[in-house]
Amino acid sequence: MTAPNEGSTWVFGYGSLIYKVDFPFLEREVAAIAGWQRRFWQGSHDHRGTPEAPGRVVTLVPAPGAICKGVAYRVEHAVFEHLDHREKNGYERHAVTISLSAGSRRVGGILYVARADNHAYLGPAPLPELAAHIARSAGPSGSNRDYVLALAQALRELDDPDPHVLALEALLLRR
Repeated sequence: MTAPNEGSTWVFGYGSLIYKVDFPFLEREVAAIAGWQRRFWQGSHDHRGTPEAPGRVVTLVPAPGAICKGVAYRVEHAVFEHLDHREKNGYERHAVTISLSAGSRRVGGILYVARADNHAYLGPAPLPELAAHIARSAGPSGSNRDYVLALAQALRELDDPDPHVLALEALLLRR
């Protein structure tokens, strides 16, 4: 595994960090992490919902044997001020090993994950219930539905047919 460069760190994006890149970066590579899967179990009080009516956004949950594709960015440490603010609603930094470029290189890095014990965690629900919740939610960053559709499209571009995300997309498109 390659150590982080002095003054920079790799950050793994698995949700909106894949397609909404509002920060400077030194390198960007398609990447993957092992042992995690996406789930729409985190509440969004600040981007895709409001404090009174939170939306649902992805977090990662442990899943032995699973591979989660995304995008890794090598960023200067100063970028964390922006990322910490962006991911403030229950997300914490977590150290992770990231496989870059289809597994040809492994690097240490971080990702933002919302654990089940955070204040905004909404937890699991049946897919139709998740889709109904997402369909009625919106916040300062736009509709919750648009978040799901943008993520599904970004994952297609990465050739990552995430079944959880695609099932929610299908339910939302039928509404």
